[in-house]
Amino acid sequence: MIYPQNFETKIGFYEIRKMIKERCLSALGKELVDNLTFLTEADVINIRLAEIREFRRIIAQQEDFPLDNFHDVREALKRVRIINTHLEETELFDLRRSLDTIHRIKRFLVPATEDEQTEYPTLAKLAEEVNTYPNIVQRIDQILDKFGHIRDTATPTLRDIRRELARMEGSISRTLYSILRTAQSEGLVDKDVTPTLRDGRLVIPVAPGLKRKIQGIVHDESASGRTVFIEPTEVVEANNKIRELESDERHEIIKILTDITNKIRPEAQDMLQSYALLSQIDFIQAKANVAINMQAFEPNVTANPHIDWIRACHPILAKTKEVVPLDITLSREKHILIISGPNAGGKSVCLKTVGLLQYMLQMGISIPVGDRSQTGIFHNIMIDIGDEQSLENDLSTYSSHLLNMKNMMKSANDQTLILIDEFGTGTEPQIGGAIAESVLGQFCKKHAFGVITTHYQNLKHFADSHEGVANGAMLYDRHEMRPLFQLAIGRPGSSFAIEIARKIGLPEEVINEAAEIVGSDYIQSDKYLQDIVRDKRYWENKRQSIHQREKDLERTIANYEAEIETLEKSRKEVIRKAKEQTEELFKESNKKIENAIREIREHQAAKEETRKIRQELNDFKDNALQNATDEKIAKKIEQIKQRRERSEKRKKEKTQQEAKAAEAIRTSLGQRAENQANNRTIQAGDTVRIKGLKSIGKVESTDGRMANVIFGDMRTKMKTERLEIVDSVSVEENSSNTHVGLQTYQVSRTTRDTIDAHKNNFRQDLDVRGMRGDEALNAVQYFIDDAILVGMQQVRILHGKGNGILRQLIRQYLGSVPNVTHYRDEHVQFGGAGITVVEL
Repeated sequence: MIYPQNFETKIGFYEIRKMIKERCLSALGKELVDNLTFLTEADVINIRLAEIREFRRIIAQQEDFPLDNFHDVREALKRVRIINTHLEETELFDLRRSLDTIHRIKRFLVPATEDEQTEYPTLAKLAEEVNTYPNIVQRIDQILDKFGHIRDTATPTLRDIRRELARMEGSISRTLYSILRTAQSEGLVDKDVTPTLRDGRLVIPVAPGLKRKIQGIVHDESASGRTVFIEPTEVVEANNKIRELESDERHEIIKILTDITNKIRPEAQDMLQSYALLSQIDFIQAKANVAINMQAFEPNVTANPHIDWIRACHPILAKTKEVVPLDITLSREKHILIISGPNAGGKSVCLKTVGLLQYMLQMGISIPVGDRSQTGIFHNIMIDIGDEQSLENDLSTYSSHLLNMKNMMKSANDQTLILIDEFGTGTEPQIGGAIAESVLGQFCKKHAFGVITTHYQNLKHFADSHEGVANGAMLYDRHEMRPLFQLAIGRPGSSFAIEIARKIGLPEEVINEAAEIVGSDYIQSDKYLQDIVRDKRYWENKRQSIHQREKDLERTIANYEAEIETLEKSRKEVIRKAKEQTEELFKESNKKIENAIREIREHQAAKEETRKIRQELNDFKDNALQNATDEKIAKKIEQIKQRRERSEKRKKEKTQQEAKAAEAIRTSLGQRAENQANNRTIQAGDTVRIKGLKSIGKVESTDGRMANVIFGDMRTKMKTERLEIVDSVSVEENSSNTHVGLQTYQVSRTTRDTIDAHKNNFRQDLDVRGMRGDEALNAVQYFIDDAILVGMQQVRILHGKGNGILRQLIRQYLGSVPNVTHYRDEHVQFGGAGITVVEL
């Protein structure tokens, strides 16, 4: 129940309706705005708010949502349900465009298959059961052009009529211009005169005195009487023929429109239901744009009546001025709020804000509150504000207030929100305050919710002495003598009557006399109240500041704890991986050492040194698994590296017999490494050598087919199939027994600079056209050498076609170069046989 009937006018909701209607795209949405109803079901309200929330997300993400061609053709569809009626061209064109919009909206919102998930489930439910009509749209496209006119090709008959019509019009135009030129040459018509239309017929303007000089029919006369319009006799029959053709054209168009209407008629009723989707989408997008404009929020609504709003603003006032947000709470424990404070301090605005926002919410509209706000629903909202006196009904101001109190007490319950401004005013203060207190007691008994503004002291005392009622004050800055428009719940407010009277310039004598009349006790109590309010505001600000700092501190502590937990997990994971890698390392090491021992034993090599290395590795393994921390592992690895370096130095001092044995082992392990390399691909970090050579390098990077390899100070790029993996034992044995050619290439600085210079200046194309045979071959040799040096995979040699001698000589030479894997003619589009493409 909404009371009274002019409730929307009192709270200003008509302004919200106007804002939404202005943002509607068509009459479809505006009709829904006019039909807005007060909702009392929490589920329905949440659905309405979810629709707005999802459409706001569409707007924020700048989705390509179809919002064009919202045409209202419902009246036309209702009309054509009657047989022998048809749609006009404009109606058919609007129908086609709006049906296409419905189809695109459904395609946007509803997934094509059941397995797909929609981003906008609430909006998708609106479109799920909506029918679309692509076949009808396609048929309309065959009839209408892109401007909404009937196509010449709609039917063969219409095409023939329009062709004949165009021919006749051209013939009449030529005849008429011939007559006009003759008349102009005879001086009967002015030189600047041209044919014009009168009643759909082409005529010639002539002066009245000369009209008998031209044979024909006078169709019209100008308003001044100085010109008559004559249809020459020669074109009368042709014009009659045009009239007949135009009539035939109209009949054929009606026949076409009737035919397409007959196809639409069976679907007309379902189409009307589909247009409900356009109405709803138009309405929702308007509400979403209004919500964005007023920075509103869609809170979750519960069935229990309550209000817990943070930073609530009056949406209409916020458009024109800066508004101080309000924090308002009404709960079962404190369900009535008595607001007191100075005049023009914002009490009535606070009351209207509560009424307007709650009404908007239960209309399914977003409200400007903070995102942590919570709210419920009320089945009844009643308001008493303003002067309701009526001479017709013999009601005074106070009588009208009492009548409102009577109706409110009659209908109030625990699902009711009551809003009363200046409670108890309009009569003698003492009895008015007593009646107001009694009425307030009745509201408390019925557990009604309410926001009530007053200046009466007895109502402030009532709030302090009764459970369920709370005092609230609109704050006032006594030093600057201005209202703060801030609501503070939990204490009564002062009216600041003396201060306001002094501010507006009332004589001091009058103010002092008034103070003497009310007595010093009242003045002092009011001052004490003001001091209490001031002190409480100060400590409230302190409390909020401390509370905010506590929240910040808790948030910081939570962040630190989360980071510590993450670091602890990361540390454990690093240790676990280190243990696994250590175990894997030593498993592999033990395997290789076992193989090495077996090989050494078979070749009668030194066993003691091998035993010492294995013992050191086993000791390291035991210690690493027991104390697997990053520092200890690093330290142990460093110790092992130092011992291995000492071991390598001692190996260099072994006898020739040990060198031969090591060479035999290296050969065996090399064969095994080759077999292993054949079974797995080369990866970055592998130690490799070129097949057939002893130079050892390390793979810097690889894409599976090509690899960048570093041999000493030289980096080169080659195919992985030319490389083979070398295991660590082979490398160690190789490095311990020879210094010549077995470690890596040692390239001088000069050589390195020369290579870099070639690489920087190299071009993939060589042009030898115009050279003699020996000059060309010499240039090709240098070119191919440079290409191999810088690691190119493909180059091109431009030799031209001619007699083919130069091409033959170059290809004979290329066939003798081992690094050339293939050569061929270039594609015909890029030179064909005049260019040889060489792959290296």
